[in-house]
Amino acid sequence: MTELALPRTLARPVDHELVIKKSRFLARLEPVADRAAADTVVARLRKELWDARHHCVAMVLGLWADQARSSDDGEPAGTAGVPMLEVLRHRDVTDVVAVVTRYFGGVKLGAGGLVRAYSGAVSAALDDAAAAGAMMRREMLHEVEVPVPHADAGRIDNLLRDWTGSHGSVVREPTYDDVARLRLLVPGTHLDTLRADLAAASAGALRPEVGDSRVVDVPVAPQNRAGPA
Repeated sequence: MTELALPRTLARPVDHELVIKKSRFLARLEPVADRAAADTVVARLRKELWDARHHCVAMVLGLWADQARSSDDGEPAGTAGVPMLEVLRHRDVTDVVAVVTRYFGGVKLGAGGLVRAYSGAVSAALDDAAAAGAMMRREMLHEVEVPVPHADAGRIDNLLRDWTGSHGSVVREPTYDDVARLRLLVPGTHLDTLRADLAAASAGALRPEVGDSRVVDVPVAPQNRAGPA
């Protein structure tokens, strides 16, 4: 079964600064749960950077990135908020607010220059996030529990920890009662593999118990920036 890929999100705030013809563009990207949280971020930055001329905003919200809003905050219509928003959409991220604060440097950039500056600041901040390991991929994972006799718990726990690293899965804290209950979060595409690997490791004695599915944010490994060609 093929599962639809979900948009990514941020693990933590990210900043990037561009200077173009003496104008400073300070990009701030933050993960947010909803519009109220995004508005709080915008209000805070307006207060902190009160002496700036513009605080342009773009946000994408919702599990499927189906909510969006942008603001040019006094810049010519369509030169700031919408280009910022298009970058967020093109880069397939959600539950993120982007604020680009501009300190005017005395030289007008023109409509095209503003579009490039505002979109470029957001794009560069996302590049920084990817390089720093600050991106999170979202996956629909299934809760799995593996009941194991206590005598075999250590061996199977080690096996599962190795297994999760190469199958996009997550180890959760085990519980112990009459047996050890080893717990994982596993993509649906790997459930059959897990069943087969557990059977092979236990002569068919162990079977995973699959429970509910839920969305989980999983860290993305840092991406090396491409060097000169």
